[in-house]
Amino acid sequence: MSADLFCEIIAGERPAHIVHSDEVAVSFLDVRPVFKGHVLVVPRVHVETLADLADVGPFFERVQAIARAVEEGLQAGGTFVAMNNRISQSVPHLHVHVVPRHKKDGLRGFFWPRTTYDSAEEAQSYADLIGKAL
Repeated sequence: MSADLFCEIIAGERPAHIVHSDEVAVSFLDVRPVFKGHVLVVPRVHVETLADLADVGPFFERVQAIARAVEEGLQAGGTFVAMNNRISQSVPHLHVHVVPRHKKDGLRGFFWPRTTYDSAEEAQSYADLIGKAL
């Protein structure tokens, strides 16, 4: 693994609010969420972009499961699922954003206002709700 932030989370060297983890991917709450419950899904194997990922199917099965769990666990009306490749990619490790959406939530286009969790306990409660829905 490379020494990026997400590799450190995967290795357990950096704390994160883990939603789900298996042999393919690790999913955890974004520390600067667009909306509370915003999850990042990252492959365990270090790759920088989607083009670098050898086995896309199993990874996107995890993304799909997280999107369902965010909707169900948070009673969201839908999700916004997005990924950057290099440009606007804040960490050079492939990651997919799964953001809970509600009608009239204020999200317009690609201007992503960010919020914070009030506490680690609040963040963990969101991770738990989504994890239970998997």
